[in-house]
Amino acid sequence: MGASLRGQVAVVSGASGGLGAHFARFLASEGAAVALTARRLDKVEAIAGELARQGHRAMALRLDVADAASIAPAFDEIEAVLGPISILINNAGVGGDGMALDMTIEKFDETFDINVRGVYFAAQAAARLMLKSGAAERGDARIVNIGSVAGQTNLPGLSAYCGSKAAVAMMTRVMAREWARSGISVNAIGPGYILSGINDEWFETEGGAAQLKRFPRRRLMQESDLDAALLMLAGPAGRAITGSLFIIDDGQTLPGGG
Repeated sequence: MGASLRGQVAVVSGASGGLGAHFARFLASEGAAVALTARRLDKVEAIAGELARQGHRAMALRLDVADAASIAPAFDEIEAVLGPISILINNAGVGGDGMALDMTIEKFDETFDINVRGVYFAAQAAARLMLKSGAAERGDARIVNIGSVAGQTNLPGLSAYCGSKAAVAMMTRVMAREWARSGISVNAIGPGYILSGINDEWFETEGGAAQLKRFPRRRLMQESDLDAALLMLAGPAGRAITGSLFIIDDGQTLPGGG
């Protein structure tokens, strides 16, 4: 077990699977107590139970960040169980795919409710608690928003998603500026395409294979490729880093194709 985050309490939203579940396991392995939140309580309970059996402090809580009013009470509950929150991994998100001419109001609103409003008010709730508890004053307060390369480039069929992730990048910078003197570091990670249960079938199709060949390294990333950046931004090494967006995409967005 690592020790770089020992004594810290981390919240991971959207932790029922994929990157969120991986982040929760990784932070726990580095010594943090971890609260896993998601809409699917059974999923986060299973992962929290797994972590507890390994000797980590972990809890699970149902949280739908689209219901912004429920975020602050959920964070209060986490602090009552695990102690003052010092790390937030703002990971909850949805795909929001669809061509612009076909996009419905309902799907657009869902994308922005979760990917933008949920991120915004989770950061707000965490920052308020970090200021109140003294985590910010100690220099331990870290907020890491999970963006995407989609916020930096155009991807046809993902106009709503790209817009939402571009908003996350700008919110990160503005919040970092507002809270800089308070001691809260706010940064974002923009991952490229990562092998997951969401996209594995696509990359087995002819279209997916063609997309893969356009990547300079002709491969998908692994979840663990984000570990070093996450640890840097969530831990002591991130003391002098705030307002930054780290694009980690294995060169997938480099111009020139494969």
